[in-house]
Amino acid sequence: MATNPMNQFEVYSIGPKIQLGNFDISFTNASLFMVLTVSLISIFFILATQKKSLVPNKIQLIAEMIYEFVSKMISDTAGKDARPYFPFILSLFLFVLVCNMIGMIPYSFTVTSHIIVTFAMALFVFVGVTIIGFAKHGVSYLKLFVPSGVPTVLLPLIVVIEIISYLSRPISLSVRLFANMMAGHTMLKVFGGFVVSLGILGGWLPLGFSIALTGLEILVAFLQAYVFAILTCIYLNDALHLHH
Repeated sequence: MATNPMNQFEVYSIGPKIQLGNFDISFTNASLFMVLTVSLISIFFILATQKKSLVPNKIQLIAEMIYEFVSKMISDTAGKDARPYFPFILSLFLFVLVCNMIGMIPYSFTVTSHIIVTFAMALFVFVGVTIIGFAKHGVSYLKLFVPSGVPTVLLPLIVVIEIISYLSRPISLSVRLFANMMAGHTMLKVFGGFVVSLGILGGWLPLGFSIALTGLEILVAFLQAYVFAILTCIYLNDALHLHH
């Protein structure tokens, strides 16, 4: 009997069930892998910064490359004014990236394949950027919804479109990551099931697809972390500079 490819996304409690009113706040497999992700990132940077030297060792070199990569991404998209937000962007990028990469390990759990996780992150970005925009520009931040050079007769329509586009940011940001990770892992599971069911003689073709798809999914895992981070930088740029 073939394994349901959607079983890999099941969230279940680990340990005793904890109920807070109508909400189940039990520690789950998703919680475990999020804690594991944060722990791995923390341990990596602790090890990378323990013995700093002018001639870096391998782990320090990797840490410096990640630092430079994220720093350049922020500078290119949001400018120098966004430097104070570097720790947040770096943490966001690494959290999504490591969650994605851990999900590539067989029998692990892909945290970013759940819309509740990606939407929570996207909503936090959206609210944070909106607060930054109003804190920096006050009511003038609303000019973001009024593009310059638009004919007066079209202005009401354009403003409505801009507001809808702005409010849809957390939805598009979260769905893009969730959909890509869920679809990719589902396909991997489906082709893996074909390999098992067809056996040695007939399973070589789906096995080849599985190998190719695994390579593609590793690339997608990185790209989705990059897209999530760079879109956050673009939204931050709008909040800081009102560029439109």
